[in-house]
Amino acid sequence: MRKGTSRRRFMGEGSIAAAALAGLAANAHAAEGGSAHLCVTCGTQFPESATPPAHCPICEDERQYVGPDGQKWTTLDQLRTNHKNVITKEEDDLYSINTMPKFGIGQRAFLIRTPRGNLLWDCVGLIDDQTISRIKELGGIAEIAISHPHYYTAMIEWSRAFGGAPIHIHEAERPWVMRPDPCVRFWKGESQTLLGSLPLVRTGGHFEGYQVLLWPAGAEGRGALMAGDQPQIGLDPKQVSFMWSYPNYIPLNAPTIRHIMACLDPLEYDRIYGAFVVRGKGIVFTGGKAVVRRSAERYLRAIQG
Repeated sequence: MRKGTSRRRFMGEGSIAAAALAGLAANAHAAEGGSAHLCVTCGTQFPESATPPAHCPICEDERQYVGPDGQKWTTLDQLRTNHKNVITKEEDDLYSINTMPKFGIGQRAFLIRTPRGNLLWDCVGLIDDQTISRIKELGGIAEIAISHPHYYTAMIEWSRAFGGAPIHIHEAERPWVMRPDPCVRFWKGESQTLLGSLPLVRTGGHFEGYQVLLWPAGAEGRGALMAGDQPQIGLDPKQVSFMWSYPNYIPLNAPTIRHIMACLDPLEYDRIYGAFVVRGKGIVFTGGKAVVRRSAERYLRAIQG
């Protein structure tokens, strides 16, 4: 470890280097044919190869974990035999996509319908003919944006199923894309607007290039924050929290929380949609902005003593 380098940064840099090497190796194997394997623990999909990858850098990073029985792999063909996607209308022009039974981390994706096309927010590992057919009935997918690497999953398959829809990922997360493809559009800076009305904002925190999406038309025009898992909606939907690692209980520090709040404060939203179905919903239905502010203040008091 270099002098002056924190343990977390050292481990993070090592994981990113491992991720880049794994991607190169997987691309080399792609020429041999085979399957695009998915990590059973996190759902990340790798390029086609004759044999599964040796390891999953996403799971080996300190924010995630390798399962107690070691690294395991599956394929889309296998997943389609015993899983299905449930597409549910959450409100006008918003549909959630949940894979049942749970696969990988267990997050859900959302389809947002706009006058200029539909956007897929976050992603799940399963895509099949039934899912494609239903989403085409709803207008298809014009753009894709994903909050952070834990939810990249089968994003390339989703893009290809809808004509190569561009996938918007912050440049800081380039090393964590395990299956490179031209449909991935890396962007720089702090914000950009998709489909004319959907601000995509880099907040950092859980990952350096972590991003949230604002849906101004959501919540009957009061605005909805598509948060992924930062801020994470608690079991009590009147509370949210922020973490470096959720499964390993590693908190974010005070300067990072203040930076996240500086990014979120200018956004106008009343509702928050989280990545997980918590107590049946995983939604802060109203007063979301006040919930985030109050929760951040409480968090800072707790970690600063």
